Amino acid sequence: MTFDGLMTHAVVNELNTTLADGKITKIQQPYPNEVILTIRANRKTYPLLLSAHPSYARVQVTRVPYANPATPPNFAMSLRKYLDGAILENIEQIESDRILRFTFKSRNELGDLQQLCLIVELMGRHSNVILINQATNKILDLIRHVGVSQNRYRFLMPGADYVNPPAATGVDGFTTDLKTLNWLSYYNEAADEQVKWLQQHFQGMSHESAVELQTRLMDHDNYLAVVTDFFKQFDQVTPTLTVGDKKSWFTAFPYESLTGTLSHFDTLSELLDQYYLHKAQRDRVQQQGGALIHFIRNEIQKDEKKLKKLQKTLKAADSADDYRIKGEILTTYLREVERGMTEVTLPNFYDNNEPLKITLSNQISPSKNAQKYFSKYQKLRNSIAYVNEQMAKTEAELAYFNTIMAQIEIAEPKDLEDIKAELQAEGYLKAKKTGAKKQKCYKISEPEVFYASDGTRIFVGKNNYQNDQLTLKKAHKTDIWLHVKNIPGSHVIIDSPDPSEDTLQEAGNLAAYFSKARLSAAVPVDYIQVKKIKKPNGARPGFVIYEGQQTLYTTPDEQLVQKLRNKPVQD
Repeated sequence: MTFDGLMTHAVVNELNTTLADGKITKIQQPYPNEVILTIRANRKTYPLLLSAHPSYARVQVTRVPYANPATPPNFAMSLRKYLDGAILENIEQIESDRILRFTFKSRNELGDLQQLCLIVELMGRHSNVILINQATNKILDLIRHVGVSQNRYRFLMPGADYVNPPAATGVDGFTTDLKTLNWLSYYNEAADEQVKWLQQHFQGMSHESAVELQTRLMDHDNYLAVVTDFFKQFDQVTPTLTVGDKKSWFTAFPYESLTGTLSHFDTLSELLDQYYLHKAQRDRVQQQGGALIHFIRNEIQKDEKKLKKLQKTLKAADSADDYRIKGEILTTYLREVERGMTEVTLPNFYDNNEPLKITLSNQISPSKNAQKYFSKYQKLRNSIAYVNEQMAKTEAELAYFNTIMAQIEIAEPKDLEDIKAELQAEGYLKAKKTGAKKQKCYKISEPEVFYASDGTRIFVGKNNYQNDQLTLKKAHKTDIWLHVKNIPGSHVIIDSPDPSEDTLQEAGNLAAYFSKARLSAAVPVDYIQVKKIKKPNGARPGFVIYEGQQTLYTTPDEQLVQKLRNKPVQD
């Protein structure tokens, strides 16, 4: 489902309740089109995400970890200048449109009180976050600058007057008297057109919400009661995630028009975190690691082509014995071969003296023709050992890059630096000269910590550096190590020598989830004590060997993974 005006209404209600009179304690811009305002309210800290992402624009409190750039972007610096320490007075929605206004009071450089407004426009690729001086209506700064050449209706640049976007069509379903609408015209429309009618007559109503309201109106005569109740439910929410076969939807309450497995959440923000966790994260990884991903894909393609060529060479080497046999036959019957002949047929004493046609060069003697066949034979024989060696190296490198690619598929943006540092250390990427000193003291990020249902800690490495550090340095020898069988994935450590069966299954689920088998069922996961894990001399980062393992089978469960991120409350 899209973050429509109706969902915006529900979120604004929740945020006003949660963040009322809160104080901004930290301002960060981890991604080009997203800002995090850390707000202290009611003795709790809330990271408020304001996203102007073209596909995932939204506003919510988020608990998803994020990595900040080394140098804060200009917009983050502007927000710090004007909003650091500011008090949030109010959050309002413009009618039922996808426009939110956050009103703050703060003190300027002279210590005088000033009213500032942070406007968040959730409009797809036109989304924006804009800071204005409420007294002058002047734009102080904005996350996305838009010149006249891009938008003739509005000039969105620092110093310009703020102009509202074009007003949405239709009425505000939360405040309008529904009797004023011509409902007879709605019922005269065909089913497909009824959905369009609802979208045209109500502000901020997405296609999914219109289909839901249409569904509820089908079997009821009292249409006013149905529509009124529909809008009321956005004030009394039951945050719901509906997971279908190929798609999932987030809604403020269960939608009768959607089919799938339902999950409910305590807050809309928790629901949005769950829904956007991988969608937004995948996009961030693709954006920040675009060059890295491109490099790895190229290396994989090169290795695959090289492997095919080597296999062809090896296949050609299979004919080496043919050259030896022809050379030996020529040597045996040398007297029957005359100089100047281009071919000769001789009995093959390796094949019951069957006739064997042998091609000759008429420019050299019969004996040199025989030596030529022996030379070809020796060359091909010598190449076999080299080709086999090169194939082994290429296959190992291909497996390594496939492992790296699998790690990027499950990576968070903060994990990309570890992967980049590893490729630099392995000689695949060149480190920047300015960062040469930093590279020597590069600090590996920490593995993620999860908690089993009984409180046992479970550590998960997200890249080869983390895997090596976790398995070979941090884990106790009696801890339990897990990894998907014969598939690239994370090293998982249970911080216990004797975990319960439930803990073992939960750790196995994590191992399967953080692997290339994330979307598979009945994934085999090996487990064994850490002391039985060995790393061969000269092996690449993350590569280990083991024997004597046991195997469990599990189907990755994303909701279980999210649950295990939270430490269980002890009674």
